Amino acid sequence: MEVEGMEDKGPSFQSELPDCQAMQQQQQQLLPPPPDLQSSTPVENVYVDQKAVDKLAEGFLSHYLLDLQNSKRALQELTQNQLILLDTLDQEVTKFRECNALLDLNSLFTEAKVYQNKLVNIRKEMILLHEKTTKLKKRALKLQQQKQKDLLEKEQQRERELERERQLIAKPAKRT
Repeated sequence: MEVEGMEDKGPSFQSELPDCQAMQQQQQQLLPPPPDLQSSTPVENVYVDQKAVDKLAEGFLSHYLLDLQNSKRALQELTQNQLILLDTLDQEVTKFRECNALLDLNSLFTEAKVYQNKLVNIRKEMILLHEKTTKLKKRALKLQQQKQKDLLEKEQQRERELERERQLIAKPAKRT
């Protein structure tokens, strides 16, 4: 870890940190030589200066904490913006569905208008057909009456002719 960059990011703890070379020498004196892989002797406890660990931890946190907090805020803002975008998108989807429903409704009204016009035309045709059938019935009745009248006149004419022939036939005279 570099100590030079700590001046820009947070408070400086350089004055409180021990000299790196002195610490390395101190650790080398405290650490036993690295164990041989073939040696089965247990490793002794290593002494670590707690003040140095605390100060290194503070330095590490002071160096990265601000960036982490900024990142956390940025992520929270992004999450909030994403929720707003999702809500807006949901509203837009709802609007599109309403538009599609409106288009469907318009097509239904157009279709209803077409069928209403068809019904009006069928009604007009039915009225015309009714009028024609009424006229035809009247005409058929007149023709039937005329035919009956003609038949009756023919029958009367034939009866007159028969009566006339009877009168023309000679009647035997009555003997007295």
